[in-house]
Amino acid sequence: MNAKAINKFPIWEYLAARGIRPAKDKGYYGLYHSPLREDRTPSMKVDYDKNLWIDYGIGEGGTLIDLVMRMERCDAGEAMRRLEQWIDGGSISSFIGKNPASQRPPSIVVEQVRPLENPALLAYLTERSIDLAAARAHCSEVHYRVAGKSYFAVGFRNDAGGWELRNRYFKGCTSKAPTTRRGDYPTCLVFEGFMDYLSFLTLKRNPNPPHSIAVLNSVTNLAKAVPFIASHERVYTYLDNDEAGRKAIAELKSACRNLSDQSVHYRPHNDLNDYLRSHLPVKEHRRPRGRKL
Repeated sequence: MNAKAINKFPIWEYLAARGIRPAKDKGYYGLYHSPLREDRTPSMKVDYDKNLWIDYGIGEGGTLIDLVMRMERCDAGEAMRRLEQWIDGGSISSFIGKNPASQRPPSIVVEQVRPLENPALLAYLTERSIDLAAARAHCSEVHYRVAGKSYFAVGFRNDAGGWELRNRYFKGCTSKAPTTRRGDYPTCLVFEGFMDYLSFLTLKRNPNPPHSIAVLNSVTNLAKAVPFIASHERVYTYLDNDEAGRKAIAELKSACRNLSDQSVHYRPHNDLNDYLRSHLPVKEHRRPRGRKL
């Protein structure tokens, strides 16, 4: 499938599949909170007719492939490969000529939640060096539907009752919220995403550490989690080594009495999972045949 064909796939449908829906829908375009940065005022426009996007906050925009490159931090070839998997082969033809303005972006519909046992999902976690016992203790196997298609992913529950969803080809959520778990402890550990949390548990070889836990599930959820985090005597952060992570740490330092930035221990890696994978490499697993993720 070439780039022209892939870019026919509606941007709003790709965003909806990742749990990102317009804050304002004008019929022929939508205004979104940008997934590329912290964006309190929706400032990313998706033109449904032209199937183009522009983020006014950073002055960037383009096609679906351009957006995936920015969101997934990958090159054009990798973005096209991931989109081909998502579109599921040649089904892009069903979108050509369709008028997106006459439709509403579909949401993720959860159909079933079960214990985490699917071989494809376990292989995905193993490839990321995650301890499977820790993953089973904190995650579920979520089967869901988007625009009539069925999928499954590793699910991590958030405070809104929704799910953070991950598989080899997909990263999204059913609702935007952090995940907080309070224990009778004076300390709180803060993670950007649940893969970083699972990485910590794998490194410590302890599925239930003696601390309260806050998983932001995106730095855009920081404001919602600050009251919980700041209620602890000591806070240890395990955020990404990037601009968004540094900005979140600065904001937390102004709210917390005693904060320790742990990212220094896994530099120059971008996040805790990258560090884990570099120290606990695993053999590549043969991907099971059958339905694609």
